[in-house]
Amino acid sequence: MQKKLSVKTFLLGFQHLFAMFGATVLVPALTGMNPAVALVTAGLGTLVFHLITGRKVPVFVGSSFAYIGAIQLIMEMHTDEAGGSVFNTARIPYVQGAVIIAGLIYVAISVIIYFIGVERIRKIFPPVVIGPVIVVIGLTLSPTAINMASGNWAIAVITLGIVILLSIFAKGFFKLVPVLIGIFGGYLASVAHDFLFPAAEKLINFDPVVSAPWISKFWDFSGGFFTLPKFEWSAIILLAPIALVTFMEHIGDITTNGSVVGKDFLKDPGLHRTLLGDGLATMVAGCVGGPPNTTYGENTGVLAVTKVYDPFVLEIAAGMAVVLGLFGKFAALLQTIPSPVMGGVSILLFGMIASVGMRTLAEADLDFSHSRNLIIVALILVIGIGLSGGVQIFGVNFSGLFIAVVVGALMNQILPKEV
Repeated sequence: MQKKLSVKTFLLGFQHLFAMFGATVLVPALTGMNPAVALVTAGLGTLVFHLITGRKVPVFVGSSFAYIGAIQLIMEMHTDEAGGSVFNTARIPYVQGAVIIAGLIYVAISVIIYFIGVERIRKIFPPVVIGPVIVVIGLTLSPTAINMASGNWAIAVITLGIVILLSIFAKGFFKLVPVLIGIFGGYLASVAHDFLFPAAEKLINFDPVVSAPWISKFWDFSGGFFTLPKFEWSAIILLAPIALVTFMEHIGDITTNGSVVGKDFLKDPGLHRTLLGDGLATMVAGCVGGPPNTTYGENTGVLAVTKVYDPFVLEIAAGMAVVLGLFGKFAALLQTIPSPVMGGVSILLFGMIASVGMRTLAEADLDFSHSRNLIIVALILVIGIGLSGGVQIFGVNFSGLFIAVVVGALMNQILPKEV
């Protein structure tokens, strides 16, 4: 069915744009890549994902944090005399080549799953495994929300309060955009703060908007739109195998999204299709000059709050991301949103994700008088949250979520179901 753009759908898409913006531009900022290109590739990648999955799965894909360490190594990151991070941007084409291979690994896994069937995957990841994994996804994001909010708790609480009040008491259209209105209200409160307390540290700095170009100059960056990827074995070995780690995270992300929406996306459109979409989105990013893509929990949190699950809304957000990447001043304006404002919103968004995991466990009607179920859930929660900072094994960084998923799946196979 053909969708039409309206003021309502535009604002709903704008709401998702706010949710993904901070994380998507943070990855290139930490790795020396081009934030404008990252916005464009996130938008293009999201559109590719929706095309491959038949426009059935309401997700947004953006820059993946899992690859930051590997990209920094490939970019030959070092610290200058002033203590700042310096990157060799001439190395971006080699990052592009490695990102393309990572995407190819996703494609290969999707082909394997197509032939072995999703039911085998489902047996490995039943509710007793997936439920606590979803909780871990939400709770491992929570320190980020608290850290952002701690910059000014008054502003964070005002923003959070607006979102909560609208989510519960608002009617009609206002109930659909509580996050957008909350961010706007928090921004106004930040402006008032800067006006009323001129001696305090300012929450909003408009200098980046003034200095930003109207049209982003991609040609000023090595590895922008017009640079072809280059393939180097050392770069590929560093980055591409991480796709085997993020594959496990992908299962958790898609299951979480399906739990929020109330549909089984592992079955329809199928895990093989979502993996293929993620892989091709990452390959597009590699071809253009952006970091690898992954599905975003922030946007799943927005779905949980608003209960608007139309993929078209996410596609609008994707189009906006491309436009923002092309027009520098608009992207810079979004970057002026104070961290406490986004922190206040994120407290609810990330908490919603954890709540979905708890609901998954409750609806599975698991018998927690059985030690087997308690042990599996306990191990996943403690390992996933306790190792949220990741761990390095044989020189490779593994996320706590990945280790928790592997341990949970193994325990589900090893521990007897009947004693």
